[in-house]
Amino acid sequence: MAEDPAGSDPPETRRHFLQSALAVVIGGVVTLVPLAAGLMVYIDPLRRRKKAGKAQGGFIPVTPLSGLPADDKPRKFEVITDKVDAWTKTPNVAVGAVFLKRAKQGDKDIVTAWNVVCPHAGCFIDVTGDGKNFRCPCHNSSFHPDGKIVQGQCVSPRDMDKLEVDDAALAQGEVRVKFQNFTPGTHDKKPVT
Repeated sequence: MAEDPAGSDPPETRRHFLQSALAVVIGGVVTLVPLAAGLMVYIDPLRRRKKAGKAQGGFIPVTPLSGLPADDKPRKFEVITDKVDAWTKTPNVAVGAVFLKRAKQGDKDIVTAWNVVCPHAGCFIDVTGDGKNFRCPCHNSSFHPDGKIVQGQCVSPRDMDKLEVDDAALAQGEVRVKFQNFTPGTHDKKPVT
């Protein structure tokens, strides 16, 4: 039997190399598919939260516009929405409350919204007996009908926390508010994350 000259590989060695390389490629693909699927499941709550926030622009429906009288007096409404915490979704949970005040300017409705939490110490603000002003019972802070502090009668470091109202939804007959809580006891209006 004649020997192969030096430097030439037998056909079985080349075939074995190709089989090994193909096995590595197939094994890599088979491993990456479940790994990618697992990664998508892991980051799914982040994708859903981002998508839900973009869908309504962060606004939460509070009441139909017809449920808010146009008498320029504040009314208290609970803010109810679906609460999503990672993989758990709890529908229709009260996440806070707002004061809404509706006024007419010509034929246009103007709705103003404030968070009911006092900026001083986090107590809940009430509407005074006249139905127009605001008062925090914890430390006797008083606020004007526009939510500004009453000088000399308020220990709050800032005005009531005003919230953004969706004007496009108002035109459709629905009051939607960008609800958020703010850090109490500070002069700056810092959102609680």
